[in-house]
Amino acid sequence: MSPLESFRTLCTELSGVARLLPYVPRLLPGAAWNPARLLSEQAATHGDKVALLFEDRTYTWSEIDREVDRTALAFRKSGIGEGDVVTLLMDNRPEFLFAITGLNRLRAGGALINTNITGTALAHAIRIAEPKAILVGAEHAVKLAGVLGEIESITTDDVSVQSDGHDHEPCAFASFDDRLAALGDERLGPPPTPVVSDRFGYIYTSGTTGLPKAALITNQRVMAPGAGLGRGVFELTPDDVLYVTTPLYHSVGMFIGWSAALTTGAAIALRRRFSASRFWEDVKRFRATVFLYIGELCRYLLNQPKHPDERRHRLRIAGGNGLRPDIWQEFQSRFRIPLIREYYGATEGATMCINMTGKPGMVGRLLPGSCLLRCDPETGEPYRGPDGHCEVVGPGETGLLVGEITISSPFDGYADREATKKKIFENVFKDGDAYFNSGDLLTLHDDRWLSFADRVGDTFRWKGENVSTNEVAEILNGARGVLESNVYGVQVTGSDGRAGMASVNHDDHFDLAAFARFVIREMPGYMRPQFLRLQRDMKITVTFKHQKVEYRREGYDPSKVADPLYFLDGEHYVPLDAALYASLQNGTRRVG
Repeated sequence: MSPLESFRTLCTELSGVARLLPYVPRLLPGAAWNPARLLSEQAATHGDKVALLFEDRTYTWSEIDREVDRTALAFRKSGIGEGDVVTLLMDNRPEFLFAITGLNRLRAGGALINTNITGTALAHAIRIAEPKAILVGAEHAVKLAGVLGEIESITTDDVSVQSDGHDHEPCAFASFDDRLAALGDERLGPPPTPVVSDRFGYIYTSGTTGLPKAALITNQRVMAPGAGLGRGVFELTPDDVLYVTTPLYHSVGMFIGWSAALTTGAAIALRRRFSASRFWEDVKRFRATVFLYIGELCRYLLNQPKHPDERRHRLRIAGGNGLRPDIWQEFQSRFRIPLIREYYGATEGATMCINMTGKPGMVGRLLPGSCLLRCDPETGEPYRGPDGHCEVVGPGETGLLVGEITISSPFDGYADREATKKKIFENVFKDGDAYFNSGDLLTLHDDRWLSFADRVGDTFRWKGENVSTNEVAEILNGARGVLESNVYGVQVTGSDGRAGMASVNHDDHFDLAAFARFVIREMPGYMRPQFLRLQRDMKITVTFKHQKVEYRREGYDPSKVADPLYFLDGEHYVPLDAALYASLQNGTRRVG
Protein backbone atom coordinates (compact mmCIF):
# COMPACT_ATOMS: atom_id res chain seq x y z
CA MET A 1 0.00 0.00 0.00
CA SER A 2 1.34 3.42 -0.97
CA PRO A 3 1.82 6.16 1.65
CA LEU A 4 -1.12 8.05 0.14
CA GLU A 5 -3.38 5.00 0.36
CA SER A 6 -2.27 4.40 3.95
CA PHE A 7 -3.08 8.01 4.82
CA ARG A 8 -6.53 7.76 3.24
CA THR A 9 -7.24 4.54 5.09
CA LEU A 10 -6.21 6.12 8.38
CA CYS A 11 -8.43 9.17 7.74
CA THR A 12 -11.42 6.95 6.95
CA GLU A 13 -10.89 4.90 10.08
CA LEU A 14 -10.53 8.03 12.21
CA SER A 15 -13.77 9.42 10.79
CA GLY A 16 -15.55 6.29 12.00
CA VAL A 17 -14.05 6.78 15.46
CA ALA A 18 -15.18 10.42 15.44
CA ARG A 19 -18.78 9.38 14.71
CA LEU A 20 -18.62 7.17 17.80
CA LEU A 21 -17.53 9.88 20.23
CA PRO A 22 -21.09 10.71 21.44
CA TYR A 23 -21.57 7.03 22.27
CA VAL A 24 -18.31 6.54 24.19
CA PRO A 25 -19.86 6.88 27.68
CA ARG A 26 -22.22 4.02 26.86
CA LEU A 27 -19.46 1.86 25.39
CA LEU A 28 -17.20 2.00 28.43
CA PRO A 29 -17.00 -1.08 30.69
CA GLY A 30 -19.52 -0.79 33.46
CA ALA A 31 -21.95 1.34 31.46
CA ALA A 32 -25.59 0.40 32.10
CA TRP A 33 -27.69 0.53 28.96
CA ASN A 34 -30.11 -1.83 27.28
CA PRO A 35 -32.49 -2.11 24.30
CA ALA A 36 -35.59 -1.29 26.35
CA ARG A 37 -34.08 1.95 27.65
CA LEU A 38 -32.96 2.99 24.16
CA LEU A 39 -36.43 2.27 22.78
CA SER A 40 -37.93 4.62 25.37
CA GLU A 41 -35.43 7.30 24.34
CA GLN A 42 -36.26 6.91 20.64
CA ALA A 43 -39.99 7.06 21.39
CA ALA A 44 -39.48 10.26 23.36
CA THR A 45 -37.29 11.86 20.69
CA HIS A 46 -38.69 10.51 17.39
CA GLY A 47 -42.09 9.23 18.50
CA ASP A 48 -44.01 9.93 15.28
CA LYS A 49 -41.26 8.76 12.92
CA VAL A 50 -41.70 5.45 11.12
CA ALA A 51 -39.25 3.00 12.70
CA LEU A 52 -40.30 -0.47 11.51
CA LEU A 53 -41.51 -1.70 8.13
CA PHE A 54 -42.77 -5.22 7.47
CA GLU A 55 -44.82 -6.35 4.49
CA ASP A 56 -47.66 -3.81 4.35
CA ARG A 57 -47.35 -2.72 8.01
CA THR A 58 -45.47 0.23 9.49
CA TYR A 59 -44.85 1.23 13.11
CA THR A 60 -43.61 4.50 14.57
CA TRP A 61 -41.22 4.53 17.51
CA SER A 62 -44.14 5.36 19.83
CA GLU A 63 -46.19 2.48 18.47
CA ILE A 64 -43.29 0.06 18.95
CA ASP A 65 -42.82 1.32 22.51
CA ARG A 66 -46.51 0.71 23.23
CA GLU A 67 -46.44 -2.81 21.74
CA VAL A 68 -43.29 -3.67 23.69
CA ASP A 69 -44.93 -2.39 26.88
CA ARG A 70 -48.02 -4.54 26.31
CA THR A 71 -45.91 -7.60 25.48
CA ALA A 72 -43.84 -7.11 28.64
CA LEU A 73 -46.99 -6.80 30.73
CA ALA A 74 -48.44 -9.98 29.21
CA PHE A 75 -45.22 -11.81 30.08
CA ARG A 76 -45.29 -10.48 33.65
CA LYS A 77 -48.90 -11.54 34.18
CA SER A 78 -47.92 -15.04 33.07
CA GLY A 79 -45.24 -15.20 35.76
CA ILE A 80 -42.11 -13.98 33.95
CA GLY A 81 -39.83 -11.73 35.97
CA GLU A 82 -36.27 -10.56 36.44
CA GLY A 83 -33.67 -13.22 35.62
CA ASP A 84 -36.09 -15.59 33.89
CA VAL A 85 -35.47 -16.93 30.39
CA VAL A 86 -38.14 -17.32 27.70
CA THR A 87 -37.41 -19.31 24.54
CA LEU A 88 -38.47 -17.50 21.35
CA LEU A 89 -39.14 -19.56 18.22
CA MET A 90 -40.46 -17.25 15.52
CA ASP A 91 -39.77 -15.99 11.99
CA ASN A 92 -38.59 -12.44 11.30
CA ARG A 93 -41.60 -10.26 12.08
CA PRO A 94 -42.48 -7.33 14.36
CA GLU A 95 -43.75 -9.60 17.14
CA PHE A 96 -40.25 -11.07 17.50
CA LEU A 97 -38.84 -7.61 18.28
CA PHE A 98 -41.73 -6.80 20.62
CA ALA A 99 -41.10 -10.02 22.54
CA ILE A 100 -37.32 -9.80 22.96
CA THR A 101 -37.46 -6.10 23.87
CA GLY A 102 -40.42 -6.69 26.20
CA LEU A 103 -38.43 -9.35 28.04
CA ASN A 104 -35.53 -6.91 28.24
CA ARG A 105 -37.86 -4.37 29.83
CA LEU A 106 -38.56 -6.92 32.58
CA ARG A 107 -34.84 -7.69 32.99
CA ALA A 108 -35.63 -11.16 31.72
CA GLY A 109 -33.82 -12.85 28.82
CA GLY A 110 -34.73 -14.45 25.52
CA ALA A 111 -33.24 -17.65 24.07
CA LEU A 112 -33.33 -16.99 20.32
CA ILE A 113 -33.84 -20.32 18.56
CA ASN A 114 -32.81 -21.10 14.99
CA THR A 115 -36.15 -21.68 13.25
CA ASN A 116 -34.62 -24.24 10.88
CA ILE A 117 -33.56 -26.82 13.46
CA THR A 118 -35.84 -29.72 14.31
CA GLY A 119 -35.96 -32.87 16.40
CA THR A 120 -33.07 -33.58 18.75
CA ALA A 121 -31.25 -30.34 17.93
CA LEU A 122 -34.36 -28.27 18.70
CA ALA A 123 -34.99 -30.06 21.98
CA HIS A 124 -31.32 -29.61 22.95
CA ALA A 125 -31.34 -25.88 22.14
CA ILE A 126 -34.41 -25.33 24.31
CA ARG A 127 -33.17 -27.48 27.17
CA ILE A 128 -29.71 -25.93 27.60
CA ALA A 129 -31.11 -22.41 28.11
CA GLU A 130 -33.30 -23.65 31.00
CA PRO A 131 -36.29 -21.48 30.04
CA LYS A 132 -39.24 -20.82 32.29
CA ALA A 133 -41.57 -20.51 29.29
CA ILE A 134 -41.69 -20.64 25.49
CA LEU A 135 -43.28 -18.21 23.05
CA VAL A 136 -43.67 -19.83 19.64
CA GLY A 137 -44.90 -18.36 16.40
CA ALA A 138 -47.88 -20.20 14.93
CA GLU A 139 -45.68 -20.99 11.93
CA HIS A 140 -43.52 -23.27 14.13
CA ALA A 141 -46.01 -24.54 16.71
CA VAL A 142 -46.45 -28.03 15.22
CA LYS A 143 -42.69 -28.55 15.07
CA LEU A 144 -42.35 -27.53 18.72
CA ALA A 145 -45.19 -29.81 19.79
CA GLY A 146 -43.32 -32.73 18.25
CA VAL A 147 -40.34 -32.37 20.62
CA LEU A 148 -41.99 -31.04 23.77
CA GLY A 149 -42.09 -34.50 25.32
CA GLU A 150 -38.26 -34.63 25.21
CA ILE A 151 -37.91 -31.51 27.42
CA GLU A 152 -38.54 -32.55 30.99
CA SER A 153 -38.74 -29.05 32.48
CA ILE A 154 -41.35 -27.69 30.05
CA THR A 155 -45.02 -28.68 29.75
CA THR A 156 -47.78 -27.60 27.41
CA ASP A 157 -48.92 -25.08 30.05
CA ASP A 158 -45.56 -23.30 29.78
CA VAL A 159 -45.98 -22.61 26.06
CA SER A 160 -47.96 -19.87 24.37
CA VAL A 161 -48.42 -19.34 20.64
CA GLN A 162 -48.64 -16.06 18.71
CA SER A 163 -50.39 -15.89 15.36
CA ASP A 164 -48.81 -14.45 12.24
CA GLY A 165 -51.98 -13.64 10.33
CA HIS A 166 -51.95 -16.90 8.36
CA ASP A 167 -53.77 -20.19 8.83
CA HIS A 168 -51.80 -22.97 10.51
CA GLU A 169 -52.57 -26.38 11.93
CA PRO A 170 -54.24 -25.92 15.35
CA CYS A 171 -52.25 -26.74 18.48
CA ALA A 172 -52.92 -27.18 22.20
CA PHE A 173 -50.92 -24.14 23.34
CA ALA A 174 -52.47 -21.08 24.99
CA SER A 175 -52.91 -18.02 22.79
CA PHE A 176 -50.54 -15.15 23.49
CA ASP A 177 -52.79 -12.93 21.34
CA ASP A 178 -55.64 -13.54 23.81
CA ARG A 179 -53.35 -12.52 26.68
CA LEU A 180 -52.56 -9.27 24.89
CA ALA A 181 -56.21 -8.58 24.13
CA ALA A 182 -57.15 -9.09 27.79
CA LEU A 183 -54.86 -6.25 28.87
CA GLY A 184 -57.16 -3.54 27.58
CA ASP A 185 -55.54 -0.15 28.21
CA GLU A 186 -53.41 -1.38 31.11
CA ARG A 187 -49.74 -0.34 30.93
CA LEU A 188 -46.59 -1.73 32.47
CA GLY A 189 -45.22 1.60 33.60
CA PRO A 190 -41.74 3.12 33.31
CA PRO A 191 -38.98 0.62 32.46
CA PRO A 192 -36.61 -0.12 35.34
CA THR A 193 -33.24 1.54 35.40
CA PRO A 194 -30.78 -0.80 33.65
CA VAL A 195 -27.95 -2.35 35.62
CA VAL A 196 -24.58 -3.52 34.36
CA SER A 197 -25.24 -7.19 35.02
CA ASP A 198 -28.44 -7.36 32.96
CA ARG A 199 -28.54 -10.36 30.65
CA PHE A 200 -30.05 -9.96 27.19
CA GLY A 201 -30.34 -13.71 26.60
CA TYR A 202 -28.80 -16.45 24.48
CA ILE A 203 -27.87 -16.62 20.81
CA TYR A 204 -26.88 -19.99 19.41
CA THR A 205 -23.76 -20.94 17.50
CA SER A 206 -22.93 -24.27 15.89
CA GLY A 207 -20.72 -26.67 17.80
CA THR A 208 -18.31 -29.25 16.40
CA THR A 209 -20.77 -31.94 17.47
CA GLY A 210 -23.48 -30.42 15.31
CA LEU A 211 -25.61 -29.48 18.35
CA PRO A 212 -26.17 -25.78 19.03
CA LYS A 213 -24.22 -23.93 21.72
CA ALA A 214 -26.01 -21.20 23.67
CA ALA A 215 -23.76 -18.12 23.83
CA LEU A 216 -24.52 -15.86 26.77
CA ILE A 217 -25.32 -12.35 25.53
CA THR A 218 -25.25 -9.35 27.85
CA ASN A 219 -26.89 -6.01 27.11
CA GLN A 220 -23.44 -4.51 26.57
CA ARG A 221 -22.58 -7.13 23.94
CA VAL A 222 -25.78 -6.66 21.97
CA MET A 223 -25.74 -2.86 22.08
CA ALA A 224 -22.06 -2.10 21.42
CA PRO A 225 -22.22 -3.31 17.77
CA GLY A 226 -25.28 -1.13 17.29
CA ALA A 227 -23.16 1.91 18.01
CA GLY A 228 -19.85 0.69 16.65
CA LEU A 229 -21.14 -0.69 13.35
CA GLY A 230 -24.47 1.10 13.05
CA ARG A 231 -23.10 4.59 13.58
CA GLY A 232 -19.36 4.30 13.19
CA VAL A 233 -19.23 1.99 10.15
CA PHE A 234 -22.60 2.12 8.37
CA GLU A 235 -23.08 5.82 9.23
CA LEU A 236 -26.76 5.36 10.08
CA THR A 237 -28.91 8.33 11.03
CA PRO A 238 -32.67 8.73 11.70
CA ASP A 239 -33.10 9.39 7.96
CA ASP A 240 -31.89 5.91 6.97
CA VAL A 241 -33.78 2.68 6.35
CA LEU A 242 -31.81 -0.47 7.19
CA TYR A 243 -33.04 -3.53 5.26
CA VAL A 244 -32.63 -6.71 7.32
CA THR A 245 -33.22 -10.03 5.59
CA THR A 246 -30.89 -12.04 7.86
CA PRO A 247 -32.51 -13.94 10.77
CA LEU A 248 -33.28 -11.99 13.93
CA TYR A 249 -32.23 -15.02 15.99
CA HIS A 250 -28.72 -14.54 14.60
CA SER A 251 -26.23 -11.91 15.79
CA VAL A 252 -26.23 -9.97 12.50
CA GLY A 253 -29.98 -9.41 12.47
CA MET A 254 -30.18 -8.66 16.19
CA PHE A 255 -26.87 -6.93 17.00
CA ILE A 256 -26.42 -4.98 13.78
CA GLY A 257 -30.06 -4.76 12.74
CA TRP A 258 -32.31 -4.06 15.69
CA SER A 259 -29.53 -2.80 17.96
CA ALA A 260 -28.28 -0.37 15.29
CA ALA A 261 -31.79 0.97 14.75
CA LEU A 262 -32.28 1.51 18.48
CA THR A 263 -28.90 3.20 18.80
CA THR A 264 -29.09 5.50 15.77
CA GLY A 265 -32.82 6.05 15.25
CA ALA A 266 -32.72 4.54 11.75
CA ALA A 267 -35.79 2.62 10.61
CA ILE A 268 -35.51 -1.14 10.17
CA ALA A 269 -37.24 -2.96 7.30
CA LEU A 270 -37.76 -6.69 7.86
CA ARG A 271 -38.34 -9.61 5.54
CA ARG A 272 -39.65 -12.86 7.01
CA ARG A 273 -37.02 -14.88 5.11
CA PHE A 274 -34.42 -13.94 2.51
CA SER A 275 -35.65 -14.01 -1.09
CA ALA A 276 -33.15 -13.39 -3.89
CA SER A 277 -35.95 -12.90 -6.44
CA ARG A 278 -37.80 -10.33 -4.30
CA PHE A 279 -34.75 -8.57 -2.89
CA TRP A 280 -34.63 -5.55 -5.21
CA GLU A 281 -38.39 -5.12 -5.10
CA ASP A 282 -38.14 -4.83 -1.31
CA VAL A 283 -35.17 -2.45 -1.45
CA LYS A 284 -37.14 -0.12 -3.72
CA ARG A 285 -40.46 -0.43 -1.84
CA PHE A 286 -38.90 0.22 1.56
CA ARG A 287 -36.62 2.96 0.17
CA ALA A 288 -33.71 1.23 1.88
CA THR A 289 -30.38 3.05 2.14
CA VAL A 290 -28.29 0.31 3.80
CA PHE A 291 -28.62 -3.46 3.77
CA LEU A 292 -26.94 -6.28 5.69
CA TYR A 293 -25.48 -9.39 4.09
CA ILE A 294 -23.79 -12.52 5.36
CA GLY A 295 -22.10 -15.53 3.83
CA GLU A 296 -23.05 -16.29 0.24
CA LEU A 297 -26.12 -14.00 0.15
CA CYS A 298 -24.40 -11.68 -2.32
CA ARG A 299 -23.54 -14.59 -4.65
CA TYR A 300 -27.20 -15.65 -4.72
CA LEU A 301 -28.17 -12.15 -5.83
CA LEU A 302 -25.53 -12.28 -8.58
CA ASN A 303 -26.87 -15.62 -9.79
CA GLN A 304 -30.32 -14.11 -10.32
CA PRO A 305 -31.44 -12.80 -13.74
CA LYS A 306 -31.20 -9.05 -14.16
CA HIS A 307 -33.93 -7.22 -12.26
CA PRO A 308 -35.31 -3.85 -13.45
CA ASP A 309 -34.77 -2.34 -9.99
CA GLU A 310 -31.29 -3.71 -9.26
CA ARG A 311 -29.63 -0.38 -10.15
CA ARG A 312 -32.56 1.90 -9.36
CA HIS A 313 -32.34 2.25 -5.61
CA ARG A 314 -31.21 4.54 -2.78
CA LEU A 315 -28.63 2.16 -1.33
CA ARG A 316 -25.38 3.81 -0.29
CA ILE A 317 -23.77 1.05 1.80
CA ALA A 318 -23.86 -2.75 1.83
CA GLY A 319 -22.44 -4.04 5.10
CA GLY A 320 -21.72 -7.50 6.40
CA ASN A 321 -19.30 -10.38 6.40
CA GLY A 322 -18.53 -13.20 3.98
CA LEU A 323 -18.40 -11.35 0.65
CA ARG A 324 -15.84 -13.45 -1.21
CA PRO A 325 -13.03 -11.79 -3.21
CA ASP A 326 -13.98 -13.57 -6.46
CA ILE A 327 -17.32 -11.70 -6.69
CA TRP A 328 -16.65 -8.51 -4.70
CA GLN A 329 -16.06 -6.10 -7.57
CA GLU A 330 -18.65 -7.71 -9.86
CA PHE A 331 -21.27 -7.42 -7.13
CA GLN A 332 -20.47 -3.79 -6.42
CA SER A 333 -20.40 -2.84 -10.10
CA ARG A 334 -23.49 -4.72 -11.29
CA PHE A 335 -25.74 -3.44 -8.52
CA ARG A 336 -24.21 0.03 -8.32
CA ILE A 337 -23.38 -0.15 -4.61
CA PRO A 338 -21.38 3.00 -3.73
CA LEU A 339 -19.62 1.49 -0.71
CA ILE A 340 -19.12 -1.95 0.76
CA ARG A 341 -18.05 -2.21 4.36
CA GLU A 342 -16.98 -5.70 5.35
CA TYR A 343 -16.31 -6.64 8.94
CA TYR A 344 -15.35 -9.70 10.91
CA GLY A 345 -16.58 -10.57 14.37
CA ALA A 346 -17.73 -13.46 16.55
CA THR A 347 -21.13 -13.55 18.24
CA GLU A 348 -19.65 -14.40 21.61
CA GLY A 349 -15.99 -13.52 21.25
CA ALA A 350 -13.39 -10.87 21.81
CA THR A 351 -12.32 -10.31 18.19
CA MET A 352 -13.35 -7.68 15.66
CA CYS A 353 -11.93 -6.05 12.54
CA ILE A 354 -13.48 -3.72 9.98
CA ASN A 355 -12.74 -2.83 6.36
CA MET A 356 -13.71 0.85 6.28
CA THR A 357 -12.30 1.62 2.83
CA GLY A 358 -13.95 -1.12 0.78
CA LYS A 359 -10.65 -2.81 -0.08
CA PRO A 360 -11.82 -5.91 -2.04
CA GLY A 361 -11.33 -9.25 -0.34
CA MET A 362 -10.28 -7.87 3.05
CA VAL A 363 -12.24 -8.23 6.28
CA GLY A 364 -10.36 -5.37 7.90
CA ARG A 365 -7.08 -4.61 9.60
CA LEU A 366 -5.63 -6.39 12.60
CA LEU A 367 -6.45 -4.39 15.71
CA PRO A 368 -4.59 -4.22 19.02
CA GLY A 369 -5.55 -7.09 21.28
CA SER A 370 -5.96 -9.54 18.39
CA CYS A 371 -3.31 -11.64 16.67
CA LEU A 372 -2.80 -14.62 14.37
CA LEU A 373 -1.17 -17.66 15.97
CA ARG A 374 0.84 -20.32 14.19
CA CYS A 375 -1.22 -23.49 14.43
CA ASP A 376 -2.10 -26.84 12.94
CA PRO A 377 -4.64 -25.79 10.27
CA GLU A 378 -6.62 -29.01 10.62
CA THR A 379 -7.00 -29.09 14.41
CA GLY A 380 -6.52 -25.41 15.20
CA GLU A 381 -4.15 -26.28 18.01
CA PRO A 382 -1.53 -23.51 18.33
CA TYR A 383 2.12 -24.47 18.15
CA ARG A 384 3.99 -23.75 21.36
CA GLY A 385 7.70 -23.21 21.86
CA PRO A 386 9.97 -24.70 24.52
CA ASP A 387 8.68 -22.10 26.99
CA GLY A 388 5.09 -23.19 26.35
CA HIS A 389 4.13 -19.91 24.72
CA CYS A 390 2.77 -19.29 21.21
CA GLU A 391 4.12 -17.25 18.31
CA VAL A 392 2.41 -15.06 15.71
CA VAL A 393 2.58 -15.32 11.93
CA GLY A 394 4.10 -12.69 9.64
CA PRO A 395 2.80 -10.96 6.48
CA GLY A 396 1.86 -13.46 3.79
CA GLU A 397 1.18 -16.21 6.32
CA THR A 398 -2.05 -17.70 7.64
CA GLY A 399 -2.81 -18.16 11.32
CA LEU A 400 -5.55 -18.68 13.87
CA LEU A 401 -7.26 -15.46 14.92
CA VAL A 402 -7.45 -14.99 18.69
CA GLY A 403 -8.44 -12.03 20.83
CA GLU A 404 -7.22 -11.17 24.30
CA ILE A 405 -9.88 -11.48 26.98
CA THR A 406 -9.94 -8.33 29.11
CA ILE A 407 -12.40 -6.22 31.07
CA SER A 408 -13.03 -4.09 27.98
CA SER A 409 -13.12 -7.10 25.64
CA PRO A 410 -14.81 -9.90 27.57
CA PHE A 411 -15.81 -13.42 26.63
CA ASP A 412 -19.06 -14.17 28.44
CA GLY A 413 -19.09 -17.83 27.49
CA TYR A 414 -21.84 -20.37 26.91
CA ALA A 415 -24.54 -22.01 28.97
CA ASP A 416 -22.32 -25.11 28.85
CA ARG A 417 -19.23 -24.51 31.02
CA GLU A 418 -17.18 -27.16 29.25
CA ALA A 419 -17.88 -25.51 25.90
CA THR A 420 -16.70 -22.22 27.41
CA LYS A 421 -13.39 -23.72 28.56
CA LYS A 422 -12.66 -25.12 25.10
CA LYS A 423 -12.81 -21.63 23.55
CA ILE A 424 -10.13 -20.15 25.82
CA PHE A 425 -6.36 -20.43 25.29
CA GLU A 426 -4.31 -19.69 28.41
CA ASN A 427 -0.67 -18.68 28.82
CA VAL A 428 -0.46 -17.66 25.16
CA PHE A 429 2.34 -15.11 25.40
CA LYS A 430 2.87 -14.95 29.14
CA ASP A 431 1.73 -16.87 32.16
CA GLY A 432 -1.75 -15.89 33.25
CA ASP A 433 -3.06 -14.35 30.03
CA ALA A 434 -6.17 -15.65 28.26
CA TYR A 435 -7.31 -15.41 24.63
CA PHE A 436 -10.59 -16.20 22.88
CA ASN A 437 -10.22 -18.79 20.11
CA SER A 438 -12.21 -17.68 17.07
CA GLY A 439 -11.77 -21.00 15.29
CA ASP A 440 -11.03 -19.11 12.05
CA LEU A 441 -7.89 -18.99 9.93
CA LEU A 442 -7.05 -15.59 8.48
CA THR A 443 -4.20 -14.44 6.26
CA LEU A 444 -2.08 -11.44 7.23
CA HIS A 445 -1.17 -8.96 4.47
CA ASP A 446 0.95 -5.83 4.40
CA ASP A 447 -0.18 -2.91 6.54
CA ARG A 448 -2.04 -5.33 8.88
CA TRP A 449 -4.78 -6.12 6.35
CA LEU A 450 -6.58 -9.44 6.89
CA SER A 451 -8.45 -11.78 4.58
CA PHE A 452 -10.51 -14.80 5.58
CA ALA A 453 -8.78 -18.07 4.72
CA ASP A 454 -10.83 -20.91 6.19
CA ARG A 455 -12.52 -22.36 9.21
CA VAL A 456 -10.39 -24.66 11.32
CA GLY A 457 -11.24 -28.19 10.22
CA ASP A 458 -12.26 -27.07 6.73
CA THR A 459 -8.61 -26.83 5.80
CA PHE A 460 -7.35 -30.34 5.08
CA ARG A 461 -4.03 -32.01 4.32
CA TRP A 462 -3.42 -33.96 1.08
CA LYS A 463 -0.16 -35.14 -0.48
CA GLY A 464 1.70 -33.50 2.40
CA GLU A 465 0.22 -30.07 1.66
CA ASN A 466 -2.35 -27.99 3.53
CA VAL A 467 -5.30 -27.17 1.29
CA SER A 468 -7.69 -24.28 1.95
CA THR A 469 -11.22 -25.16 0.89
CA ASN A 470 -12.05 -21.49 0.36
CA GLU A 471 -9.03 -20.97 -1.89
CA VAL A 472 -9.98 -23.93 -4.08
CA ALA A 473 -13.63 -22.83 -4.19
CA GLU A 474 -12.71 -19.34 -5.35
CA ILE A 475 -10.69 -20.81 -8.21
CA LEU A 476 -13.49 -23.19 -9.23
CA ASN A 477 -16.03 -20.36 -9.18
CA GLY A 478 -14.12 -18.86 -12.12
CA ALA A 479 -14.86 -21.84 -14.37
CA ARG A 480 -17.46 -21.43 -17.09
CA GLY A 481 -20.92 -22.54 -16.00
CA VAL A 482 -20.10 -22.71 -12.27
CA LEU A 483 -22.51 -20.70 -10.14
CA GLU A 484 -20.95 -21.66 -6.82
CA SER A 485 -18.82 -24.43 -5.40
CA ASN A 486 -18.46 -25.99 -1.98
CA VAL A 487 -15.11 -27.70 -1.32
CA TYR A 488 -14.32 -30.09 1.54
CA GLY A 489 -11.99 -32.97 2.36
CA VAL A 490 -13.12 -36.61 2.38
CA GLN A 491 -11.51 -39.72 3.80
CA VAL A 492 -9.92 -42.14 1.32
CA THR A 493 -9.15 -45.74 2.29
CA GLY A 494 -5.43 -46.38 2.61
CA SER A 495 -4.41 -42.71 2.25
CA ASP A 496 -3.06 -40.22 4.73
CA GLY A 497 -5.02 -37.03 5.07
CA ARG A 498 -8.17 -36.22 3.09
CA ALA A 499 -8.73 -35.82 -0.64
CA GLY A 500 -10.50 -32.80 -2.04
CA MET A 501 -14.12 -33.02 -3.15
CA ALA A 502 -16.20 -30.27 -4.74
CA SER A 503 -19.97 -29.93 -4.87
CA VAL A 504 -20.71 -27.67 -7.83
CA ASN A 505 -23.93 -25.79 -8.54
CA HIS A 506 -23.96 -25.12 -12.29
CA ASP A 507 -25.99 -23.68 -15.14
CA ASP A 508 -26.59 -24.82 -18.74
CA HIS A 509 -23.17 -23.52 -19.87
CA PHE A 510 -21.31 -26.05 -17.72
CA ASP A 511 -19.23 -28.59 -19.66
CA LEU A 512 -17.57 -31.42 -17.72
CA ALA A 513 -14.63 -31.87 -20.11
CA ALA A 514 -13.91 -28.14 -20.16
CA PHE A 515 -14.18 -28.06 -16.36
CA ALA A 516 -11.59 -30.84 -16.07
CA ARG A 517 -9.19 -28.93 -18.32
CA PHE A 518 -9.75 -25.82 -16.17
CA VAL A 519 -8.95 -27.74 -12.98
CA ILE A 520 -5.75 -29.23 -14.45
CA ARG A 521 -4.62 -25.86 -15.78
CA GLU A 522 -5.40 -23.70 -12.76
CA MET A 523 -4.37 -25.86 -9.81
CA PRO A 524 -1.43 -28.00 -8.73
CA GLY A 525 -2.14 -31.69 -8.20
CA TYR A 526 -2.63 -31.58 -4.44
CA MET A 527 -5.30 -28.86 -4.72
CA ARG A 528 -7.41 -30.47 -7.45
CA PRO A 529 -10.75 -31.92 -6.36
CA GLN A 530 -10.42 -35.67 -6.77
CA PHE A 531 -14.18 -36.09 -6.51
CA LEU A 532 -16.97 -34.04 -8.02
CA ARG A 533 -20.67 -33.76 -7.16
CA LEU A 534 -22.87 -31.88 -9.64
CA GLN A 535 -25.97 -30.09 -8.40
CA ARG A 536 -28.56 -27.55 -9.42
CA ASP A 537 -29.21 -26.46 -5.85
CA MET A 538 -26.67 -26.07 -3.06
CA LYS A 539 -27.28 -26.91 0.59
CA ILE A 540 -26.59 -23.92 2.81
CA THR A 541 -26.90 -23.00 6.46
CA VAL A 542 -29.38 -20.40 7.67
CA THR A 543 -26.59 -17.83 7.70
CA PHE A 544 -25.91 -18.38 3.99
CA LYS A 545 -22.79 -20.43 4.54
CA HIS A 546 -22.11 -23.68 2.74
CA GLN A 547 -23.18 -26.84 4.54
CA LYS A 548 -20.11 -29.06 4.82
CA VAL A 549 -20.81 -31.46 7.67
CA GLU A 550 -23.51 -33.37 5.80
CA TYR A 551 -21.55 -33.32 2.54
CA ARG A 552 -18.48 -34.77 4.25
CA ARG A 553 -20.60 -37.49 5.84
CA GLU A 554 -22.11 -38.49 2.48
CA GLY A 555 -18.72 -38.26 0.78
CA TYR A 556 -18.48 -39.86 -2.66
CA ASP A 557 -20.57 -42.93 -1.88
CA PRO A 558 -23.14 -43.34 -4.70
CA SER A 559 -25.45 -45.23 -2.35
CA LYS A 560 -25.79 -42.06 -0.23
CA VAL A 561 -25.72 -39.40 -2.95
CA ALA A 562 -28.44 -39.06 -5.59
CA ASP A 563 -26.56 -36.31 -7.48
CA PRO A 564 -24.16 -37.26 -10.32
CA LEU A 565 -20.70 -38.16 -8.93
CA TYR A 566 -17.36 -38.12 -10.76
CA PHE A 567 -13.78 -39.17 -10.07
CA LEU A 568 -10.67 -37.43 -11.45
CA ASP A 569 -9.02 -40.20 -13.45
CA GLY A 570 -5.82 -38.64 -14.79
CA GLU A 571 -6.98 -35.52 -16.62
CA HIS A 572 -10.64 -36.45 -16.98
CA TYR A 573 -13.62 -36.71 -14.66
CA VAL A 574 -15.30 -40.11 -15.11
CA PRO A 575 -18.67 -41.24 -13.68
CA LEU A 576 -18.34 -42.69 -10.21
CA ASP A 577 -20.67 -45.69 -9.92
CA ALA A 578 -20.90 -48.52 -7.40
CA ALA A 579 -18.20 -50.59 -9.12
CA LEU A 580 -15.69 -47.75 -9.21
CA TYR A 581 -16.53 -46.84 -5.61
CA ALA A 582 -15.83 -50.42 -4.55
CA SER A 583 -12.46 -50.41 -6.29
CA LEU A 584 -11.52 -47.17 -4.55
CA GLN A 585 -12.54 -48.64 -1.21
CA ASN A 586 -10.58 -51.88 -1.62
CA GLY A 587 -7.50 -50.12 -2.93
CA THR A 588 -7.43 -51.55 -6.45
CA ARG A 589 -7.89 -47.98 -7.77
CA ARG A 590 -5.76 -45.23 -6.32
CA VAL A 591 -6.74 -41.61 -5.75
CA GLY A 592 -4.46 -38.90 -7.08
